[in-house]
Amino acid sequence: MNVIHEGRVQRANAILRRPFKIIGLIKFLGVILILAALSPTVQAASVTLAWSPSPDPAVAGYNLYYGGTSGTCTNKLSVGLATSAVTSGLLVGVTYYFAATTYNAAGLESPLSSQVSYTVPAQPQGVQISTMLAGQFALTVTGTVGHTYDILATQDFKTWTVIGTVTVGAVGLLNFTDTNAASFSRRFYRTRG
Repeated sequence: MNVIHEGRVQRANAILRRPFKIIGLIKFLGVILILAALSPTVQAASVTLAWSPSPDPAVAGYNLYYGGTSGTCTNKLSVGLATSAVTSGLLVGVTYYFAATTYNAAGLESPLSSQVSYTVPAQPQGVQISTMLAGQFALTVTGTVGHTYDILATQDFKTWTVIGTVTVGAVGLLNFTDTNAASFSRRFYRTRG
């Protein structure tokens, strides 16, 4: 009778340890960054992470952990059996660290996978031009919130002159009007910063 009981205990322990054995499968987390796209607001961004499914039939789901310090996960995202996850609300210019676990039906988790890092890129700067009355041009400057840019103008692409300096506001946009544009037969613009 003891032999049967011991055999059942060994099988039960093996089943409970199974999620921990698949750690090798999710170590590839370092190559799962497949898409990083800025959300509509300049101050926050999203990143999509994806991985191959575990072949272990005992896996009931995946948890994604992330945070702003290496080795410290302050956020947890449970995704069930999905093999990708979107994390949003990430701050521009901040580096985030990601790791994943699997869990079984009893809720037991594997150890964390190897972590990967991702630094949210700043929004690229740019200028859009529109005409106004009285020969003026309105420039809409797009860039990183709080960053200061010089507005430069030229007539010949050789000599550039600073015609203004702007600091991008909380929405990531700033309008600048070239009130002197009518004085020139042609004028081209760029930003520097």
